[in-house]
Amino acid sequence: MTDSPLHLVLCQPEIPPNTGNIIRLCANTGCTLHLIEPLGFELDDTRLRRAGLDYHEFATVQIWDELAAYRRAFSERRLIGIETTGQASYAAFDFRSGDSLILGSETKGLSDAILASLPTEHVLKLPMMAGSRSLNLSNAAAVVVYEAWRQLGFQGSA
Repeated sequence: MTDSPLHLVLCQPEIPPNTGNIIRLCANTGCTLHLIEPLGFELDDTRLRRAGLDYHEFATVQIWDELAAYRRAFSERRLIGIETTGQASYAAFDFRSGDSLILGSETKGLSDAILASLPTEHVLKLPMMAGSRSLNLSNAAAVVVYEAWRQLGFQGSA
């Protein structure tokens, strides 16, 4: 399908502007975006288009009816969860080309079933101040994508 160095997987995103921002992130970093249904919006949502501006045509976006289908299609890829319950910091993780970074929905995060299916060392967190609940989905995605891409030598950048 694609030879992107990184893959960003969003499980059931709910807020169109977040996904629009992430489409723009993927267009600018060369990541392929994989959206796992159900989505909380239509892909032609004006809020999605506004946030993604004209970047949608420069990003590779694939839609999957379920995470299991994605995992079957790309069983060779490491699936790296980003979740507030992670034990390891994203900054200490050694990312590899072909990794799939998976984030859950804005209100639910990754399900217990998904988290249980991942090795503990593949569930990463972003440090936050004590008492904080979570970062915005598109901000969290950007932080982790840029760290992974940095470790890969910013493959494909100008």
